[in-house]
Amino acid sequence: MPLAQQGTPFQRAVWEYLRSIPYGQSASYGQIARALGRPSAARAVGLAVGRNPWALIVPCHRVIGSNGALTGYAGGLERKRWLLALEAELAPALDPAAGEFSA
Repeated sequence: MPLAQQGTPFQRAVWEYLRSIPYGQSASYGQIARALGRPSAARAVGLAVGRNPWALIVPCHRVIGSNGALTGYAGGLERKRWLLALEAELAPALDPAAGEFSA
């Protein structure tokens, strides 16, 4: 889905990266920073994630701390935990070749 995202080039790069995190998986702030070629920018990634204007579409709940801990989420950590658990439960039913759920 194309999005008209307004933000700095770094924020838009972070938000685009968030869209690439597969359903049922997660990435740390540091992993995202390294993937964007800015290995020391984990805090900046966190700030960009926190400013994600499309939280229902751009999956910021998939971002976790480097030690696997759940960290900040605008919807609250309990909701983040629920979303990650739901995705972990449903991910095996997702047919990656078809891009849809299998019956």
